[in-house]
Amino acid sequence: MQFRDRRQAGRDLAERLRILREEGALPRPVVLALPRGGAVVAREVAQVLEAPLDVLVVRKIGAPFQEELGVGAIAGDDPPLFDERTLDSLGLSETDVAGIVERERQEVQRREQRYRRGRPASDLRGRTVIVVDDGLATGATARAALRRVRREAPGRVVLAVPVGSPEAVELLQGEADDVVCLHRPESFMAVGLWYENFDQLTDDDVLQALYGPRAVPAPPATGSAG
Repeated sequence: MQFRDRRQAGRDLAERLRILREEGALPRPVVLALPRGGAVVAREVAQVLEAPLDVLVVRKIGAPFQEELGVGAIAGDDPPLFDERTLDSLGLSETDVAGIVERERQEVQRREQRYRRGRPASDLRGRTVIVVDDGLATGATARAALRRVRREAPGRVVLAVPVGSPEAVELLQGEADDVVCLHRPESFMAVGLWYENFDQLTDDDVLQALYGPRAVPAPPATGSAG
């Protein structure tokens, strides 16, 4: 099973969540996108549920010698959440990655400022918070996001993704009140393999998902005069 793109995945996910809401399982929902990839999926969910849409910026903490190898994650101004087992296996300490943590924290702040456009974060107290991403690989960033959300005293926390590894879904069952995952392929490998179109997104893509197509001004026309 492959999704055509993130929009289709978002519509499929939204349909599952719509049924849950009609059953009374999602009272007073607010949707939090994990950008960049989760923003497009979350827009479809928010539209169907007629719920507010906001962002929660989370960044992976990569190993010093291999950035793609995650050793933890950071959300908002929370302390970093490390995978102690991975750190130990690599012979690393938290001090060894302190510089990477600081760099990623600065990137979190930059993205939050750009995506929010000066508006405050949504009040999550007592709400059903639906955290949305485009997929779960290790679950490290989603776990950091869910713990961040818990600090805001929500009424209920739901993690919703189109596809995820069975291991990550199981890991996160203890972090959320419910995990909604449409597909859990045994041979998971990577999130992008389950999409026909899995283009890398830009900040402008996130802004359009949050605020609509007019959120990003069109580039000025070019051409010779006369």
